Amino acid sequence: MPHDHSHAHLDPDSGDRRVSIAIWANGILTVAQIVGGILSGSLALIADALHNFSDMASLVIAFVARKIARRPADERMTFGYGRVEIVAALINYTTLILIGFYLIYEGGMRIIDPPEVGAWTVVILGGVALVVDTLTAVLTYSMQKGSVNIRALFLHNLSDALASVAVIVAGTLILLYDMWWVDPAITIGIALYILYLAVTEIGGPIRTLMLGSPPDMDNGAVIDAMRDEDGVADVHHVHLWQMQEHEAALDCHVVLTDGGWDRIEDIKAAIKNRLKEEFGIGHSSLEFEHENRSHENADLYGHGKS
Repeated sequence: MPHDHSHAHLDPDSGDRRVSIAIWANGILTVAQIVGGILSGSLALIADALHNFSDMASLVIAFVARKIARRPADERMTFGYGRVEIVAALINYTTLILIGFYLIYEGGMRIIDPPEVGAWTVVILGGVALVVDTLTAVLTYSMQKGSVNIRALFLHNLSDALASVAVIVAGTLILLYDMWWVDPAITIGIALYILYLAVTEIGGPIRTLMLGSPPDMDNGAVIDAMRDEDGVADVHHVHLWQMQEHEAALDCHVVLTDGGWDRIEDIKAAIKNRLKEEFGIGHSSLEFEHENRSHENADLYGHGKS
């Protein structure tokens, strides 16, 4: 199956403005929720504020990374600067996991000894959070079609809207039924959801930084396509990885038959074209060997037994 990288493009400056607006909106909301949570005694409100702060941090990371990633490759960074976004995302997800565990601890302590909560403050700020989360989701909706990072932000803000609804519900239950324990209970629920998001998404950045193959690529099909080319006897020492989010790369040794060796440049061009057209692999480095002088018992993947 082709590795499809087609996506909608948005003018970079317009995209930057949208992300900037979302950053300011989430930043103001975070400060308001923390102050409101302290004044009202609501841990759920502070938990939602920390979640919004993490999303604001993600937006800042995306904004800065969008700027840095446009820099061309140089002698210090020969692959370019696109991976700065992956590094920052890993840091962000790790921080989210730490926040999640801290909130579970604090929520547990408050269930044992529930404090009094200013319910009206909780409800009002929860409503404001719902509006801001919805605004951020709208701002990033069209951008998420072309960026995994922005798509994660979009999904996070939809989830934040649900968390804000939960905070409003907590405040309402406290107002109507004097259920003080519901605030730390919902805090733990939000924390578990934060952990779920972080743990399920952290694998992507780790895989990329570990030079793992693109997760949606059929490696077997790539190898079969190269082996099927006329004049190719076999391939080995295959490396598949993601240079950047939308740039898959491959290098390998291609073993040619005696007849293939005579038209090595044609075969190279045919393989490179097929890799790009069928699998979206725009960067490929191919080393050719004659079948009579090729590595024996070489590993298919990696560089062992050379």
